[in-house]
Amino acid sequence: MADRKPIESWLTDMDGVLIHEGVPIPGADAFIKKLRESGRPFLVLTNNSIYTPRDLHARLRRLGLEVPIENIWTSALATAKFLDDQRPGGSAYVIGEAGLTTALHDIGYILTDHDPDYVVLGETRTYSFEAMTKAVRLINAGARFICTNPDETGPSTEGPLPATGAVAALITKATGRKPYFAGKPNPLMMRTGLNTIGAHSESSAMIGDRMDTDVLAGIEAGMKTFLVLTGLTRPEQVENFPYRPSKVVDSIADIVDLV
Repeated sequence: MADRKPIESWLTDMDGVLIHEGVPIPGADAFIKKLRESGRPFLVLTNNSIYTPRDLHARLRRLGLEVPIENIWTSALATAKFLDDQRPGGSAYVIGEAGLTTALHDIGYILTDHDPDYVVLGETRTYSFEAMTKAVRLINAGARFICTNPDETGPSTEGPLPATGAVAALITKATGRKPYFAGKPNPLMMRTGLNTIGAHSESSAMIGDRMDTDVLAGIEAGMKTFLVLTGLTRPEQVENFPYRPSKVVDSIADIVDLV
């Protein structure tokens, strides 16, 4: 990595890097403060499509992390950007929450269960069997299948919960149609995010806690990658993957001085 350009912009995952189970990780506040003071372009990313950037801004502020709305990039926004590029002014049947429906409304999409162009699946607090049945029938009738992210489980204080990837597998089994995933590890999410802040991959870095999403997406997007050990990936698991991060650090606190 010696020939890489200096890091001018930063992308960082949220859960497992800045916060863990609703509590800020030590060093997160200093990292965000340093970024804002430096004036460097940055984004806080999340594969979770439930919340709007405004929701997440308020949530982070309550935890003492001041992240402007325009510096938050979600899989819902990446999905909406992708659909707007592919089929402007289209229609979709959506299984998801406000983060996803708002993003699609903002690009002018019509949300309908009548002959939609797409079935779009994201996180929701209650996956309805009726909604999944509707999705299966619409896909079988010709709707294209899109998912915000491939995460099979999500975190909770009581343990893992089924997430978008698990429900997508159910729909795929019922239809024989695999979805297109817009979120990490698809480098599309990173590239659209970089474009949003006017940054270039060669001078950008991605910080994450998961080898299979954050680090992989960063590598495929051409960025320098940092793995923090405050989330899902443990030190002994790093060697199990056929790719490596640029650097492994204990936590976000170890990156503050690099900004």
